[in-house]
Amino acid sequence: MTATRRARFTSRHARRLIAVDRSLPPVAEHRVHTVVVGGGIAGVSAALLLAERGVRVTLLERGERLGGRLAAWPRTLADGSHQMVGHGFHAFFRQYYNWRNVLRRVDPSLGFLRPVRGYPVISRDWPQEDFGALPGTPPWSLLALMARSPSLRTRQLRHVDGPTSLALLRYSREETYRSFDSISAATFLDRLGMPDRARAMLFDVFAHSFFNRAADMSAAEMIMQFHFYFLRNAEGLGFDAPDDDYETVIWQPLAARLEKLGADIRTGAAVDRIEPGWTVTLAGGQQVHADHVVLAADPRSAREIVAASPGLVRHAPRLAAQMATVRTTAPYVVSRVWADRDVEPGRAVFTSVSREPTLDSVSLFHRAEAGAAQWAHRTHGAVVELHEYAGDPDADADTSARRMWEQLGGLWPETARMRIVDSESRLGDDAPAFPVGSDATRPGVSTDADGLHLAGDWVRMPFPAALMERSAASAALAANAILGRHGIRPLQVYSVPPRGLLIR
Repeated sequence: MTATRRARFTSRHARRLIAVDRSLPPVAEHRVHTVVVGGGIAGVSAALLLAERGVRVTLLERGERLGGRLAAWPRTLADGSHQMVGHGFHAFFRQYYNWRNVLRRVDPSLGFLRPVRGYPVISRDWPQEDFGALPGTPPWSLLALMARSPSLRTRQLRHVDGPTSLALLRYSREETYRSFDSISAATFLDRLGMPDRARAMLFDVFAHSFFNRAADMSAAEMIMQFHFYFLRNAEGLGFDAPDDDYETVIWQPLAARLEKLGADIRTGAAVDRIEPGWTVTLAGGQQVHADHVVLAADPRSAREIVAASPGLVRHAPRLAAQMATVRTTAPYVVSRVWADRDVEPGRAVFTSVSREPTLDSVSLFHRAEAGAAQWAHRTHGAVVELHEYAGDPDADADTSARRMWEQLGGLWPETARMRIVDSESRLGDDAPAFPVGSDATRPGVSTDADGLHLAGDWVRMPFPAALMERSAASAALAANAILGRHGIRPLQVYSVPPRGLLIR
């Protein structure tokens, strides 16, 4: 098998969504130039997929590093050692077909991804539950969950509302959003009538993992995500994690491949405005001219760029109106702690936390990444990361970090005896919001600005996808829109089955 064919390989469970016309040329026959704004997963994916097809690409990233919310950067600790830190732990689920196919460009076997054993949810009120070893194929995964989970005993489910529960099994892009985008996830869960334990250990944890509070988040979006991650995902709830920091194993290799393909990567290149034609103006006045633009910045930055582009607003009033509604959600806080001793051996690499005031998850980086493992081996310590997914807008990172550490001590008593050697806490506010009613105004990949396309985890999608996969899949759709304009063979795009278990 050639490297190119290996790079396109995906799971046997993946659904192909694009009818690829093999009579079309695989690469551009004339020079097409695209500017990609944003160097996160969406931007780098779009840039790479286009560059592989012979499109000349200029990639503009306002930060000093590629990666967006998956970026990693160096830190010198109090003991003089050097460590890489980032915005938080990311689970590389196995149904992230499009994102994994991008990563296969630099490692066809995905050898840098290692299985993460277990997927526990812990609580002060109830015993731990683990969702990591369920069978993959629906509906057996659902039946196994109901048989094994103490939160879902038959006698406890007698008050569950049947018609509401069927909505989870009847997902469709049109009907689900038409019926449930007008109510919040919290309202949907109230109607569902799940026992408090099941709601706390399954649904509340699940909704919070997307950085949105259930009271603010669209019920349709939560139903889609439940469909994507569990009810129609034949890969199971198991996931993988990189064996070293994201900069080393993802962004450096992807950047090297882009440069080998002739792409112009510019970091520290903040974009001020985009005007039809297409002209992209950077802070300081430098301009880049192109045939196409892919706007793949975070939701706030993308909204601000469009609003600051008067020519684009006049040229594409629908896009301007849609972008004005795009919002970021509640801030998240990440606290990386280097401690003087390890936690108990049986602790999982990643653990979700139910109903703590601040703490939503715990990650043990010294059991996942090589750099953190080396530090822990040398010092006999641990590298622990705490995450608050949807925090108080008025809280600061240090206060949230202190509260999370205190709450962890009530869940894992051994951590109360640890001495913190060093720590880094940071607040982020660039995750997309999916508020009630937002699907009707959310912009999709294609816009009424001919030649400008959108990509990112905030973009409206025609098939189920979330988080990293939503970024990569929207990038593939944006790339295909550009390739299609020039008669170039499209890329294959993949998804889980797009309709629910009870829909044929």
